[in-house]
Amino acid sequence: MNRPTGADDGGTRDGSRLPRRRQGQLESQVLTVLRSADGAATAGWVQEHLDGDLAYTTVITILSRLYEKKAVTRARQGRSYAWTPASDEAGLAALRMRRVLDGERDREAVLARFVSALSAGDEARLRALLSRAADDSDGVGGSHGRDGSHDPDDPDGRDGSHDPDGPVAPEG
Repeated sequence: MNRPTGADDGGTRDGSRLPRRRQGQLESQVLTVLRSADGAATAGWVQEHLDGDLAYTTVITILSRLYEKKAVTRARQGRSYAWTPASDEAGLAALRMRRVLDGERDREAVLARFVSALSAGDEARLRALLSRAADDSDGVGGSHGRDGSHDPDDPDGRDGSHDPDGPVAPEG
């Protein structure tokens, strides 16, 4: 099938094809641009500061997907939104890791395989972080939900389900 090669379908105006982006690359680029802003930024501002010819609607779609993933926040600004990154690169990577883990039925097996694949240095870092987290806990032990209930299947409180900041309420 011969498809047009205009800028709206991944090609350029001279007929050449742009290389296909890997999954998440556009989201990463949008987040990088958002982080460079001096505050909240509109989709139009993001579009102007991105490399390449992305349609405004594409930028809106990417920002909306990032919002659904809680990677950005938004606030009404007139008839549109102003967007702000919700986290730094490390926080967003942790969010992606958490989503993968949440999608698996056998969390223990996934965590065991993850830990067994770590380098010695990363394993030591993880142990130090877990130790620090245990020292910083309230000393009660166990995982407690927002309603104060205890999860007997998670005696160490390590399943990560407790979010001290609470749920992020959608804006707008």
